[in-house]
Amino acid sequence: MTEGEQQIAPGISVSASGQATVDPSLTNVLFDLAIKLEETTQLPVDVQHILAAIVLAARRGQIDPSTTLSADNPALASVLVPHVKAVFSQFDGKVGVDD
Repeated sequence: MTEGEQQIAPGISVSASGQATVDPSLTNVLFDLAIKLEETTQLPVDVQHILAAIVLAARRGQIDPSTTLSADNPALASVLVPHVKAVFSQFDGKVGVDD
């Protein structure tokens, strides 16, 4: 993590400009969470939506910066569901400049 970045969770940080950095070791975790929450929310959830939901939850104090992310954590999934839904309802599922 570089100066000016905020740790969201182990392996995820956000710069002052809002650019997220994700450690490659989290790829499978984010993918598995996307699959799990796609089933739960009935929305076309992908890794970017999960990352956005994690950042939103962290900014609301619902995820501690030391929280280890896991697709097998039902409490984490429960915290992320409303944020995933918000990404779709408020931003039409668009989370990046390419969207």
